[in-house]
Amino acid sequence: MLAARLSAGDAVAVEDPGWPNLLDLVASTGLRALPLRVDQAGPEPASLAAALRNGARAVVVTSRAQNPTGAYVTAERATALRRVLGTHPDVLVVEDDHAAELAGVPLASLSGATGAWAFVRSLSKPYGPDLRLAVVAGDEATVSRVEGQLRIGSGWVSTLLQRVAVALWSDPGVAPVVAAAADAYDARRDALRSALSMAGLTALGATGLNVWVPVPDEDRVVAGLLAAGWAVSAGRRFRQGPGSAVRITVSNLELDRVDALVAALRTATRGRPAGPVTA
Repeated sequence: MLAARLSAGDAVAVEDPGWPNLLDLVASTGLRALPLRVDQAGPEPASLAAALRNGARAVVVTSRAQNPTGAYVTAERATALRRVLGTHPDVLVVEDDHAAELAGVPLASLSGATGAWAFVRSLSKPYGPDLRLAVVAGDEATVSRVEGQLRIGSGWVSTLLQRVAVALWSDPGVAPVVAAAADAYDARRDALRSALSMAGLTALGATGLNVWVPVPDEDRVVAGLLAAGWAVSAGRRFRQGPGSAVRITVSNLELDRVDALVAALRTATRGRPAGPVTA
């Protein structure tokens, strides 16, 4: 989508903190990333306005279960963002709804706020990482250009995968399984956030599979947790600006291990407070 609409040197507003692969993609295609600050209600309107003033020709927003902070775009925030985007009708808006059925909160879309837009819903989170398939909706010109990019690249999306996707969406027995998985992830994430709060540690993660924890020294915390048998991600991979945090993925965190993880995290921070939230 970015290649279909932008040229080398163009600027793209990208969530900060945000998904490292997107930052790598922007850099590898010769584009420039501009930070788009995020709180738990989604991108901040003032930060979006600043990025647009600084020349952003595209904006990439995670609709729900933002990685790494768990933010999701609320209806109120979507209205404010639409108001900002409405003054820049030529900007491309790409929405990534990767969590979809796992998100557990309503979708508040920005689609149509500008003349160029695309909404992407992938299947890998709700239905399995091997189902590498996504559905795209967008304005006619953007979709046509993406189709043109596919024709000179991979050529087509596997018909077998498409049929599997349709079967999953059509089978009435599948939705309850996905809903049960969503409930399990929510329970693990909420339990971890609650235990962290009781231990005096700030944690973000309203939706999704991750919890973002500001810490005094992320390198020391990552090393300390690894020594205690826990693997977490250092925050610098996700940030464009300053700060210190770690990302904890809850997808395989058993509830009876939450307290042990929090105790190890407290030890790794050596009892120092985590400081202000930077996301």
